[in-house]
Amino acid sequence: MPPSINVLWLSRADVESLGVTMRELMDEIEDGFAALGGGEVQLPAKIGVHPRPDSFVHAMPAYVGGDMDACGVKCVCGFPDNNRRGLPTLSGVFTLLDADNGLVRTVMDASWLTAWRTGAATGICAKHLGSPETKSVALIGLGVQARVQLRALAEVFPGIDEVRTLGHKPEHGPHFEADTAQLVPNARFVHCANAEQAVSGADVIVTCTPLTTSPQRFIRAEWLKKDSLAIAVDYDAAFEAGVMSSADCLVVDETGQYLRARESGPYFRGYPGADKIHADMGQICAGAKKTVREGRRAAVLMGVAVHDVLAGRLAYERALELHIGTWVEL
Repeated sequence: MPPSINVLWLSRADVESLGVTMRELMDEIEDGFAALGGGEVQLPAKIGVHPRPDSFVHAMPAYVGGDMDACGVKCVCGFPDNNRRGLPTLSGVFTLLDADNGLVRTVMDASWLTAWRTGAATGICAKHLGSPETKSVALIGLGVQARVQLRALAEVFPGIDEVRTLGHKPEHGPHFEADTAQLVPNARFVHCANAEQAVSGADVIVTCTPLTTSPQRFIRAEWLKKDSLAIAVDYDAAFEAGVMSSADCLVVDETGQYLRARESGPYFRGYPGADKIHADMGQICAGAKKTVREGRRAAVLMGVAVHDVLAGRLAYERALELHIGTWVEL
């Protein structure tokens, strides 16, 4: 008989109880970007299916070598219509594998992992491209992701004194404020009636609206001030192409992933090609490309699987320390 294999199952409640801080996760995410820029990461293209309009089911494997030596794969699903059903828009599971023998070490709910590593990536982007004097931030789309985005921005910009919000419904702004005001205790919240009001004059704009194969792209380039940072974590759902093409500096989280999506899928039509990309975040964090902090800066952060692996490993190690989770036998 082969030996039994014990796997740690971590539910959503288990993962959320671990107490991982945004600062801890941002350190992991920055290391992941640097490893990516240093050529230590195996990152194949996302593969996926689309069972319903605007839905996706993606498989995201990655391996990071060097001292980190971590491997895993995430299955993540996005179904926008779930909002009407009282179900989460994003769901999935993450599996951490032993890079030495391929055995499964843990399987965990991927909700926390996906939301927080996305916010942490924005935080690292803002750390390298944002002005240290940032005072005003605008968040477009006020779901779970926006809450995590503000948490990361607060780590980078302690001087935030204004948070502008734009949600799908008028009541979303006050609800968002109630949930997040403690993150930026010195800031006033301005709940805006339209996109132009929300982004005009803001130092940093982050869009986290639902992904769609027919994007409205309702934020226009002329509304943004000259010295600002525009970050899209929703592919091309909100920013018109001119926001990216007219930027003094455009970065993406990983160039190959962005270009594949632009060339083969419904996303990023009219968005800049390889010749307009200043760098990807891997190159910046590895020191291969310079940081830019002046002028119009823009970023497209699609999410990279190496960050899932590092966030998942961090959660697994914390769970072992705290004796959280349920051991199951395969």
